[in-house]
Amino acid sequence: MANATASPQAASADSRWWMPLVMGIIAICFGLLLLAHPAETSIWVAWLVGIYWFIGGVMNLISLFIDRTMWGWKLVAGVLGIFAGLLVLDAMGNKPLLATIGLATVYVWVLGITGIIHGIAQLVMAFQGGGWGVGLLGLLNIVLGGFLMANAAQASLVLPWVFAIFAIGGGIAAIFMAFKLKSA
Repeated sequence: MANATASPQAASADSRWWMPLVMGIIAICFGLLLLAHPAETSIWVAWLVGIYWFIGGVMNLISLFIDRTMWGWKLVAGVLGIFAGLLVLDAMGNKPLLATIGLATVYVWVLGITGIIHGIAQLVMAFQGGGWGVGLLGLLNIVLGGFLMANAAQASLVLPWVFAIFAIGGGIAAIFMAFKLKSA
């Protein structure tokens, strides 16, 4: 009878509490797979990334015929997605472990470049009155970004364990959230 007086939003949350539970369980399983079999799971993930990029590129091109807004960006994203997907899938077909390490190295480079750009932005904010704490964080981001870029191949080899820890932690948090939603 408590649900009869609840708001529609509360009733909606009550009926979907299991979604974060399932997502949490899947995340924990994925994390455990990465810990137990890092090479095989990473190869599987690389295959999925290639398929995802290819399908995403095709969908971007198809969306050009449905909605012509931002057609230039859709065209570029579609062509790049198809090209990147085919490149990854071709490399995975020839030398899957080497292709997986290469894909992880590219990811580490992206993280490094993002860290440097974020650090520069923080330094600019610090000089514009943001304070020395923001400046120190900016310097730390630049140093860590540079470290990642200088050691991208080595950093890519530890990515499975880093992702495993984040997946398990996120999965546990999602499960706690599911039970919190259920009890609310």
